Amino acid sequence: MTAANVELSGSVLKVHFQLSNQSSETWASDSGWAIGYQLFDEPTGTLVIDGARAPLNLAPSEGGAFDLQVPVPPEPGVYTICVSPVHEHVAWLHEQGSPFLLIEASVSDAGSPFLAGWRITARSAVRRKRMLRSALRAFTLPAATVWTHRSLVRTLVRRDVLGRYSGSFGGAFWAVLNPLLLMLTYFFVFGIVLNSRFPGDPSRSGFTLYYLAGFLPWLAFSEAIGRAPFTLIEHRGFIKKLVFPVEILPVNLVVSGLVTEFFGIILFAIALLLLRGHVPASALYLPLLLIPQILFTAGICWFLSALGVFVRDLAQINGFIVTIWFFITPICYAESMVPRQGAALMTKNPIYVLVRAYRAIFLESRAPDWTPLAWMSAASLVVFLLGHAWFYKLRKSFADII
Repeated sequence: MTAANVELSGSVLKVHFQLSNQSSETWASDSGWAIGYQLFDEPTGTLVIDGARAPLNLAPSEGGAFDLQVPVPPEPGVYTICVSPVHEHVAWLHEQGSPFLLIEASVSDAGSPFLAGWRITARSAVRRKRMLRSALRAFTLPAATVWTHRSLVRTLVRRDVLGRYSGSFGGAFWAVLNPLLLMLTYFFVFGIVLNSRFPGDPSRSGFTLYYLAGFLPWLAFSEAIGRAPFTLIEHRGFIKKLVFPVEILPVNLVVSGLVTEFFGIILFAIALLLLRGHVPASALYLPLLLIPQILFTAGICWFLSALGVFVRDLAQINGFIVTIWFFITPICYAESMVPRQGAALMTKNPIYVLVRAYRAIFLESRAPDWTPLAWMSAASLVVFLLGHAWFYKLRKSFADII
């Protein structure tokens, strides 16, 4: 293609362009040559319309002027149209690297079409631009999705937390009682029955505080990933019957786990006041610990929730993995009890990094160790982005499988 012009008339794109046959083969309509267009959904790259063809007859080095009319879909969205010669049942020339006319158009929510622009380009240039845009979207889309639907997340979290205890005598009080009973259970087993103690403070109260400080990040993390594999199955009605942003369902689990941790922190602060008489000022570092914790938990939840749609046994397997993960993290026992061979491996456990950081700010009145926290934050960001990319890639299949 050497020149083109595109005009929008109503909901139809009127395309005029110059085309020259630069090959050694004659393009004849009798042998299946035509000029046509393909319309794609731009965000996903999905082919929406394989448009009508116009006969093409050009000898080698011969050129000509052509006109096409391309209807714009009535559905709101962003679209790209590729106008190119096609050899029927063989290939589109634009897919083989030949220059083609690329038109960009969109339809507003009110149904009004808009012509954004057009250009003559090649497949390689489009591919490079799409890869760059995909890389940028991979970084911005997860956070943008959560921010855009923050009010819906808030509503789902409130519904989730209150719905779990509706009809019970305790009501919302169970949101406080559940983490309390769980903490007391583990304290009884490890602190009283097994008589575990932490070095530096062999008293039972010392064990209580060190155990509770390490249990706080685990409380939110384990609740979220424990429910992740079946959250999409649980909300199948939203997926099959509604236009619903399904990617916020795993986020709902993360925030619900943070609500549980919030009540756990209140109980822990009360224990600190009773046993030590104060809450240290270093506790103000807590928001810095929550950022990588939230990113890591959200990434794992996105991965597990998408995988749980295809592997229904994942809920049972996941419960076993969560249990193992708890016992290989020094929450209920001292780090010094870990064999030397396992100590190096334990430092690769991101929850272990959080456990040490929580104990540093709440019990040792100091800032967390920044180096392991920085590595954990970087790893959490990667898990967050990859988990969302995995979920986003599979989400188109959810409605069919569920």
